[in-house]
Amino acid sequence: MSSGWIGGIVEKDKVCYNTSNMSIRVTRKDQNEANENVIRRFNRRVLQSGMMPLKKSQMRYSKPISKRERRLKAIIREAHKADKIERIKLGLK
Repeated sequence: MSSGWIGGIVEKDKVCYNTSNMSIRVTRKDQNEANENVIRRFNRRVLQSGMMPLKKSQMRYSKPISKRERRLKAIIREAHKADKIERIKLGLK
């Protein structure tokens, strides 16, 4: 399971990643631990923290939608949900 390098600072015995509200730090278990294992543990902690979806969403600007559009989308979402439940009850899907 290779997730790739996410980012951060690699020092002699630790890997750190700082954001405005969260800091993730991983240190070596012993002197013989390989760099790949430290980076793998760091990547796992970053993914488990849930920080990546937040940061990815902050990378792009999304124009705020109006209250009218939000209401229309909610109505459509509810209609689709009701339609899906009806199809499940009929055994179609």
